[in-house]
Amino acid sequence: MAPAAKYAQVQQRLARGWNTWDTHSVMTQVLLPEGLAIHAGLKQRSTAGSNDFLRAALIGELQQGAPRVFPGPHAYNGSYTDMRLTWHRYRIRIQTAHDAGNLVMLVTRLSQAPRLHLPPEMVFWVNMLWGHPGRITKRGETIEARFAHKAIRVSLTGKDEHDLDVPVGGAYFSSVLRGPVGLSTGAPRSLAEIRLAIAREKKAYRDSISRFGKLDSVADAIQSVIGWDTIYEPEKQRVITPVSRVWNVRWGGYVLFDWDTFFTATLASVGDRDLAYVNAVEILREETREGFVPNYARAHGWKSSDRSEPPVGSITVLGLYRQFHDKWLLAETYPALLRWNRWWAEHRDRDGYLVWGSDGENQPVNLDDPTAGTRAGAILESGLDNSPMYDRAVYDPQAHQLEYADVGLMSLYIADCHALARIAGILGRRPEAARLEARAKKYGAQLQTMWNAKRGIFLNRDLHTGKYNPRLSPTNFYPLLAAVATPAQAREMVQRHLLNRKQFWGKWVLPSIERSDPAFQDQNYWRGRIWGPMNYLVFLGLKNYHSPLIQRVRRRLAEKSLALFLKSWDAHGYVHENYNAITGAGDDVTNSDRFYTWGALLGLMSLDEQQVNAGPGHGARH
Repeated sequence: MAPAAKYAQVQQRLARGWNTWDTHSVMTQVLLPEGLAIHAGLKQRSTAGSNDFLRAALIGELQQGAPRVFPGPHAYNGSYTDMRLTWHRYRIRIQTAHDAGNLVMLVTRLSQAPRLHLPPEMVFWVNMLWGHPGRITKRGETIEARFAHKAIRVSLTGKDEHDLDVPVGGAYFSSVLRGPVGLSTGAPRSLAEIRLAIAREKKAYRDSISRFGKLDSVADAIQSVIGWDTIYEPEKQRVITPVSRVWNVRWGGYVLFDWDTFFTATLASVGDRDLAYVNAVEILREETREGFVPNYARAHGWKSSDRSEPPVGSITVLGLYRQFHDKWLLAETYPALLRWNRWWAEHRDRDGYLVWGSDGENQPVNLDDPTAGTRAGAILESGLDNSPMYDRAVYDPQAHQLEYADVGLMSLYIADCHALARIAGILGRRPEAARLEARAKKYGAQLQTMWNAKRGIFLNRDLHTGKYNPRLSPTNFYPLLAAVATPAQAREMVQRHLLNRKQFWGKWVLPSIERSDPAFQDQNYWRGRIWGPMNYLVFLGLKNYHSPLIQRVRRRLAEKSLALFLKSWDAHGYVHENYNAITGAGDDVTNSDRFYTWGALLGLMSLDEQQVNAGPGHGARH
């Protein structure tokens, strides 16, 4: 069977059954492929003033009046979900489970402030999403959805209040939460039967993470953040895992970021091969007509036609192959990966170095993106949007490039060449493999010219002035990932810089700019905060070197990253986009998303270490 046909089967397997497929609310359950949706909403009941109505909820919303969602477990396939929600001083819990192909839902009021005399009212309404065909009617105490070849019935356990004053259309139930309320599809179920089904799927979920032993909380976090952030994207009729639902809604329905999505694929590989595959394949299928994977691809077909993002695709795909051994995945992804690899050398080479850029003339021009074809757009290509490393970088508008040789980009590209050469070899494409290795050797030799013996580290070079940039970030360690650093250079970088508490080491690691840099105190996005992908890429680089010192540092980096990650996960169930390098907090600023997939990379390193320590046959993913 052709690779494309095999991949179509993967999407078909995923896009089935009940799950939180609708990006607009974690309280909505949708049945695929039918597109039947059961929405849950909450009505405030008051003896005076207005009665507010909550029709949707997202994890990590920050605007005034938004509900606060505490995400609990979410099985990859939606077979078990658990969340708590606080709104207008109401606190409720919503649990769902699969039961022989049907859905059961249990809503429990946990508590409410003493001043709130009236309990809230739950409203469940049923409709069809995304233009899917279906006829929905309410007959007595049952809502029926009828399709061409079957009918699905929805039943309520509690009393239906038949409240006429709720802002929803179509068929619905309304039930005051005087006690637990249950909902089920198929045959009507009692509360006891619903609780039994939920308990069974909860146990199955716990069993699925118990194999990770003492790191079961990490596996729980990864499965939950991937589960809650996975959606059905109706424009291209596919399952994907964007970085978070808050970003999706803000960007018009969905947004896929380049390297973020590759990291999501690696995270999903911990427990769901199909989800890992779709994220790697779908971001590659967003490639532009010039042959590069865009910085972003969003709803309605818009993408960044001017710029890409760090090339981590080949190491991701090779890691998936080493874990699951599906050669067809390599055949499916190789052409796009090769085009992308060639694009970097053709469009981002400046005097033999690789630099970031932004080609504003590429079609179609995104008129709503003022950064396209600008210095700001070129910096955005780095994925490190406001990093102080680029504060003084000069942009060449004719070449559409920063006049700035970047250690991080050079290293990631060399690692991409090596990984892609291995993929080419597995596919029997030996001439292409040889060309890729030659490309890696060429840029590896150029990267060695960026070694500064006095500082004992690879430094970025300002090509406008010809001088080294003395500012340091974790990207200066990426030559370890490219295996360009000699063992002596690796040891010196680790001893003099990585373990230096005035630079990168400390209680919380690794800051995105060294601690002695004036920008570190900003703790604003890439100006000093800690990011999962940076820690993870440095960790992967350390794995290329086998001295006792570097192995110890690698383990300590994994342990420190895990401690930072669990600080927020254990307390709030949050997976933050980035973390404060001084306090370890993730929710101290508004521009750190509360439930962002790649935050879980901070825990993934310990899982990799656990696999390495398990002995032969349990090797790490990369």
